[in-house]
Amino acid sequence: MRYFISLLLVWGAWSSALCQKEFTVACIAFYNLENLFDTLDSPDTDDLEFTPHGPNLYNSKVYWDKQQHLAKVLSEIGTEYTPDGPALLGVSEIENISVLEDLVKQPAIAQRGYRIIHQDSKDGRGVDVALLYQPKYFTPTSVFYYSLPTYFEDDSIKYSRDILFATGLLDGDTIIISVNHWPSRRGGEQTTAHLRNAAAIKNRCFLDSMAIHHRITKSIVMGDLNDDPVNESIRKYLRAEKSTEDLARNEMYNPFESFYRKGLGTTAYKDAWSLFDQIILSSPLAISPTGYRYYKAVVFNPPYLTQKSGDFKGYPMRTYSNGVYAGGYSDHFPVYVLLVKEKT
Repeated sequence: MRYFISLLLVWGAWSSALCQKEFTVACIAFYNLENLFDTLDSPDTDDLEFTPHGPNLYNSKVYWDKQQHLAKVLSEIGTEYTPDGPALLGVSEIENISVLEDLVKQPAIAQRGYRIIHQDSKDGRGVDVALLYQPKYFTPTSVFYYSLPTYFEDDSIKYSRDILFATGLLDGDTIIISVNHWPSRRGGEQTTAHLRNAAAIKNRCFLDSMAIHHRITKSIVMGDLNDDPVNESIRKYLRAEKSTEDLARNEMYNPFESFYRKGLGTTAYKDAWSLFDQIILSSPLAISPTGYRYYKAVVFNPPYLTQKSGDFKGYPMRTYSNGVYAGGYSDHFPVYVLLVKEKT
């Protein structure tokens, strides 16, 4: 089944008149799930914090409570425009595929039949990224992973979360989805900037190669980038612009830069908001005259996702507060974009 909306739009180069048309809608979302771990102590990763005997006392009750809470959020994202919610959903801070298998079976979203693209990364804490998709909208054709190295003074190499690249058909449109959780700013923003720049360069190289050798030009880069839309990793190395006006074919469009410039964010620290969670579109997807194209971007922050009191009042309502289970959702707000395609 497909869902349609009638939109009143000015299509710029495609029409000089205001016209009402009917469109197919696809919701594309990203959500940092904030430490969605199982309760087992894995011997190969540093996950003691999220076990029953760790400092968080992370037990089965907390685990299933968090699962239910996250499913509630996912069940509501984008449903104002399409009852099916996200056709594609990128996630980060998940420990393994089993926590996602439990998530997609939650009653609030089970009827969507989400399938999972995931592999365990080399990250020291064992956290990964993944892509969930509804098979009636998206058919994957190939998947690639890039292990993102980080270098230290003693020449040892450790790894951050993988970058996941998936190509496939979104309701007939060939598209590339890149899911990211770039290296953190721990140790200082400037000291670690080169790591996020490297992640942006890897995305850019992969997308350019796919465009040149396979002629796949519609692409989406999503994730918790640990940089704001104005940082050089995104503006300079990913080549993401704040407007579709005069957008070159090899540039990308970042609709979340306008949110950032208005003071909006997706996560907060020491009373300062950051907009690390973004969904960035290639130029052919942002302004395409055929097939799917960009319509709208949203930071999903309904009141129930916001902390109402205490030290973190106004912040996203997180799972733990000062080491105590707070019954929240995540320390990030999810984001989504709507793509539309004229109904034929």
